[in-house]
Amino acid sequence: MSEDSWAVAVDVQEASTPSIQVELSRKVDRLYGPRNIRGDINGNIEPEKTKDGDLSRSGDQVDLAEQSLLNKLIRRSLVRNRNQVEVLQQDPTSPLYSVKTFEELRLNRKPELLKGVYNLGFNRPSRIQENALPMMLAQPTQNLIAQAQSGTGKTAAFSLAMLSHVIPENKWTQCLCISPTYELALQIGQVIEQMGEFCPDVKLAYGIRGNRMERGVKLEEQIVIGTPGTILDWCTKYKLIDPKKITMFVLDEADVMIATQGHRDQSLRIHRQLTKGCQMLLFSATFEDSVWRFAEHVVPDPNIIRLKREEETLDTIKQFYVICRERDDKFTSLCNLYGSLTVAQAMIFCHTRKMAAWLASNLIAEGHQVALLSGQMAVEQRAAVIERFRKGQEKVLVTTNVCSRGIDVEQVSLVVNFDLPVDMAGNADNETYLHRIGRTGRFGRRGFAVNMVDSKHSMDIINQIEMHFNRSIIKLDTSNLDEMEKLMN
Repeated sequence: MSEDSWAVAVDVQEASTPSIQVELSRKVDRLYGPRNIRGDINGNIEPEKTKDGDLSRSGDQVDLAEQSLLNKLIRRSLVRNRNQVEVLQQDPTSPLYSVKTFEELRLNRKPELLKGVYNLGFNRPSRIQENALPMMLAQPTQNLIAQAQSGTGKTAAFSLAMLSHVIPENKWTQCLCISPTYELALQIGQVIEQMGEFCPDVKLAYGIRGNRMERGVKLEEQIVIGTPGTILDWCTKYKLIDPKKITMFVLDEADVMIATQGHRDQSLRIHRQLTKGCQMLLFSATFEDSVWRFAEHVVPDPNIIRLKREEETLDTIKQFYVICRERDDKFTSLCNLYGSLTVAQAMIFCHTRKMAAWLASNLIAEGHQVALLSGQMAVEQRAAVIERFRKGQEKVLVTTNVCSRGIDVEQVSLVVNFDLPVDMAGNADNETYLHRIGRTGRFGRRGFAVNMVDSKHSMDIINQIEMHFNRSIIKLDTSNLDEMEKLMN
């Protein structure tokens, strides 16, 4: 099969993939441009540039903001997370409150909010909500830094906090929430609008590029959600918002924010205009050193909620490696492996888009139901592919690192690293490896991870991974069906 033919096949699949439309209220529909867009330093909308053919050594690059948006689009329910929550209170002598029902939050004082919560489909608080909501709603107000990933209910948590915080009679902006991209801001706004459906006196404005406002006229909307560049302009250049009247400041996706050029400094400039009494809430999916340094500038005297690291995922996954000579040998081993196992669904990771496209095309030629996922596709196309895979319309998903994080499909029983994950220096990328193989063995089920080794360097990567996780990765001979069945059972 020529390279041109499989490339055409990939283009046909991507072009025929239906888009998942983000349903938002009419007031923001006009703000949507073409779907393959991303924000620049100020949240401006720019066409997304793509490259054909092979990628750099680092493989298919994962845009953190796009990954976050992808996770929001594909979530249909809360993530069932086994991580334990660790709560560090600023005042250790204060009793630690958590709730098991929304009624315990005394939202009966605002029954329209409780009705809005149920309207969103929440029957009981999620794990992050149990601990975060009492802190966010406490009087006197408390600052909070919380680690929370997409699908844990954190957007609903701080949306509820903002709606509860607002004094409807005051016709000025009281709650300010910033997000790294305009798509993510619109997603948050959708939650606020749905939850606030029964609060007609509470208004929401979108501080995103394209939403043009009259200069010098103060906003009457009590809640503003937007991107850092536009919000900074609204506070300083256009004087639409009086920062001194902001009483709650929410910074979402902090790890994405500081990875986006300019957003960190813009966020700090907004923060410096707020009063010391303003309640600060910061959310981040990761707690790396850069996030901590940023949080220290923004959130004084915080309560902290973070997830304890969970690596017991590896206990439910059997890990193997297969010695191969070249690409075609890898493909033969993969076919032997798939043919000998009872596999519900499988995910196969490649290093580049080109390799993923070649592999998908050859698997289709062998009669397998295959879906292809790469960073070259628009976010909505990726979400549609994952939705089809989740429904079982395709049994095999061939992908690059765009699908290594946060995608939960219970039926996945096999993960194959067709190419091993490496960092820019050529060493084992242990974090990506953990995220990749974590797509199997979900929710306590048993899973298999198979790594294709085609060089001495690849074998060194396997050894590095074994040492890092203190787990043995067993050699597997895919040509010996009896041995393979014995090892995998």
